[in-house]
Amino acid sequence: MTDSKTDRTDISPLAGGNGQARHARELAALYEVSQTLATDLRQQDMLRAVLNVLDEQLGMTRGAIMLLAPGREEINVEVAHNLSDRASRPVRYEPGEGIVGRVIQQGAPEVVPKVSEDPRFLDRLHRRQRATGEATSFICVPITIDNDVIGALSADHVYNARIDLDEDVRTLSIVASLIAKDVRARREAARERQALEAENLRLKHALQDRFRPENIVGSSSAMREVYQAIYQVAGSDTTVLLRGESGTGKGLVAQAIHYASPRADGPFVQVNCAALSESLLESELFGHTKGAFTGATQTRTGRLEQADGGTLLLDEIGDFSPATQVKLLRVLQDKEFEPVGSNETRRANVRVLVATNVNLEQAVERGAFREDLYYRVNVFPLMLPPLRRRKEDIPLLADHFVEKHAGRMSKDVRRITTPAINMMVSYHWPGNVRELENCIERAVLLTTDGVIHAHHLPPTLQTSDASDTIGTGTFAERVALFERDVIVDALKRTGGNVAAAARDLGSTARVIGYKVDKLGIDAKRYKRVNG
Repeated sequence: MTDSKTDRTDISPLAGGNGQARHARELAALYEVSQTLATDLRQQDMLRAVLNVLDEQLGMTRGAIMLLAPGREEINVEVAHNLSDRASRPVRYEPGEGIVGRVIQQGAPEVVPKVSEDPRFLDRLHRRQRATGEATSFICVPITIDNDVIGALSADHVYNARIDLDEDVRTLSIVASLIAKDVRARREAARERQALEAENLRLKHALQDRFRPENIVGSSSAMREVYQAIYQVAGSDTTVLLRGESGTGKGLVAQAIHYASPRADGPFVQVNCAALSESLLESELFGHTKGAFTGATQTRTGRLEQADGGTLLLDEIGDFSPATQVKLLRVLQDKEFEPVGSNETRRANVRVLVATNVNLEQAVERGAFREDLYYRVNVFPLMLPPLRRRKEDIPLLADHFVEKHAGRMSKDVRRITTPAINMMVSYHWPGNVRELENCIERAVLLTTDGVIHAHHLPPTLQTSDASDTIGTGTFAERVALFERDVIVDALKRTGGNVAAAARDLGSTARVIGYKVDKLGIDAKRYKRVNG
């Protein structure tokens, strides 16, 4: 690398001779440019450094690098050297506009010996004549990738009528080719990065779909997080604490964890702890010997032993008595237990999952739940979202339950009306998915035309805001409710076209129009927006 402070008169156009010194300086400058392009600088910083080399080593001032925009409709100044304050704002050219535009459009270098005498010269960047008061020569060469012009490189020299500028064209053309290789490498890297990001996103979605349990319905973001957690924990024997309101599907998630685990071929055993008294719960879990208590007429194997080699789900663990909590802690720590009425210590090769809808932290503070047991079961907590937090899953769940119960009742139920869906989405579902299933079962039972209408849903869901219908009550109101439901559904299908809705319903536009006005239905609300 040569010293930038060295006298540059031997390479200036004014010098006239000393060609060997000039060639040596050009070679040194080209080497420095190649070294600059080999750095890991950002593209603009790297290009700016290249222009600095051209100025300091070869006396080519006011350099600029222009690149075509992706749409190839305009040329943007990527970097420019020695810009004035006036030109600091973005400057753009169109292909064919000015000298730069011609170079990019035709793919051939252009030389302007004296810019003040060439009317094609736009001088948008520097205002050379006004800024310097000296005559200036201008050289511009294309930047080309595989015969495709992507931009241009330009620079100035002080005007000298005795100097042939072809040498400068050759030097700038070499620099332009080096820049083109760098730009191509960066663009290929950007395309590869985008392709990898797209592939990673595709694989992520594919994995989410692949590991979505077959027994659980839902594609909301909240449920995707649940599916990811199931995938993460299924392969281990870690104790999982399933938390959530009643009816959110904790049992289904426990089954999904079991059947995605290495224990899938083993048994899955579930115990509802809230349904049993303390004595019965111990017997249910650990088993008992004959004569251990009144009514124990024979030895009974407990659920722990029944789940050997598989998974045991303890539902509603928050209802365990203090004595049972101590025994459960031993099972979790040592995998050991003793049947009721026996001193024989047994071992169980079982994975334990626990579920609760109570606040265990508050139970610990009250002394109702052992702190050491809490920390033992809270290894991997998994919170299940309530249905009101995943409303986008309601149509999927509703269709699933329609298919399930219609098949069980041998009924042909084809669809759910839009007002009925609106009603379900607007409801707050305190009973969660279990309540939704019960509502759909009721609706399937009541429908007589193969369609679930809003009035088939329970009265707790019958609100005007939710269902887009009038309230129920008298016979006339119920008839109006049914008519409104049918007409609104037809308008949804026909994009708010009253005449088309009338044909769909086998009626006339006059009759349906009258009903629309009488029932206060806004047909325009259901018009489809084109485009």
